[in-house]
Amino acid sequence: MKVSIITTGGTIEGLDYSNELSQPLTVGVSIKDLLSRIESDTSYEVIPLFSKDSRFISEEDLKTLVRRIKTIENNKILITHGTYTMVETARYLGRLNLNKTIILTGAFILGTEENTDADSNLKFAISQFKEQKTGVFIAMHQSVFNWENVRKNIEKNKFETLLSM
Repeated sequence: MKVSIITTGGTIEGLDYSNELSQPLTVGVSIKDLLSRIESDTSYEVIPLFSKDSRFISEEDLKTLVRRIKTIENNKILITHGTYTMVETARYLGRLNLNKTIILTGAFILGTEENTDADSNLKFAISQFKEQKTGVFIAMHQSVFNWENVRKNIEKNKFETLLSM
């Protein structure tokens, strides 16, 4: 199995945006470095698209993301993304019915930190390509959410289902 990984920035890449500016305060870690730390029989193609705090992803950035997705022949696409607006991006992509399996993942703890959740979220998200059919999903902390039925609970700092389906 081959997965095309589009990188867009965020905490998973160890980028610290705590100054609330669009430019990170720290140098991050590459997704390729994170991939080297997890065990998987999956092959990858890493496609850096941009490196932003997701709060600063614009409509034009989303259009660029969609154009890139459409040019990828592979139908298994993982997007590494900041958690602030991950749900909004998932909804944007889900409404387009792109006829691919698209999974978004990220991290709550900087990818450069020793106790990061980046590795486990990345590994889990990749494993979900064997489980999920065509559509758009968020995979975080051993849970998968459909784009139509997810929210980020800011108080609990986790993603959760909106309603029982």
